[in-house]
Amino acid sequence: MATILYQDQFIDREQAKVDIEDRGYQFGDGIYEAMMVYSGQIFLLEPHMKRLERSARELSLTLPYSVAHITENIKKLIEINQLKDGVVYFQITRGAAPRQHFFPDHVSSVITGSVSNHTRDLSKRPKGIKASLAEDIRWLRCDIKTLNLLGNVLAKQKAHVEGSGEAILHRGNTVTEGSSSNAFIVKNGQLITHPADHFILNGITRLFVLDLAKQLGIPFVEREFTVDELVNADEVFITGTSNEVNPVLQIEQQVVADGEQGPVTKKLIKAFDAEVERIRTVSLS
Repeated sequence: MATILYQDQFIDREQAKVDIEDRGYQFGDGIYEAMMVYSGQIFLLEPHMKRLERSARELSLTLPYSVAHITENIKKLIEINQLKDGVVYFQITRGAAPRQHFFPDHVSSVITGSVSNHTRDLSKRPKGIKASLAEDIRWLRCDIKTLNLLGNVLAKQKAHVEGSGEAILHRGNTVTEGSSSNAFIVKNGQLITHPADHFILNGITRLFVLDLAKQLGIPFVEREFTVDELVNADEVFITGTSNEVNPVLQIEQQVVADGEQGPVTKKLIKAFDAEVERIRTVSLS
């Protein structure tokens, strides 16, 4: 029986209840984070929690506890569930109040958290995925990690129906990001990704990969790029908490370059894997 976090308590999942007037349920009025756990250790914890604080500020949402206390409880949740490899997910809503669109007075935010197993078996890692294209119909504050994900869900469903692993979104002819990932292309050895403005979520893995590129001496630029540049790129890959670094080998019916993982993508995957293994080694020591 799984244990979840509810406010400041650890309870059986079957005991958990959401108030019918919780604003997360009625309006999507809340924020969330999902973090990978490797060998019981949270990967990139600090930047995830900093983004949580930023999301709360942007929505004028008061966190129910300090970030330090939330972090402590998330770690306890992992320990109680004896999670070795997997995902820890938590969300914070503005809380329950009579239904009205403007913010209620004197309402307490609600935090819930859960974990799920996710075995990281490199021998079964696919070489890459096919991606679909979808018009980016989301609101104009994609930089906030909110519970409002219907635009993402519709795009992901389109990709699923088309047999794709991801939908790469575009506003007109400008590529923004994936439905649950950030998108990168490589042209003539240079890494290109959309700038971290209000059109995309500044992914924690995105930032980590850019840091890896810097360490490896891979040139990169954050700029807008077009759908034409995407489908004619030398390499394409997506990044995300669960995606890590995931090559895109086909977009719609067009194969990317020669249909194989490119050299830049391979270097970044190798560097990413090395960092995960370093965490595992530290955890065992």
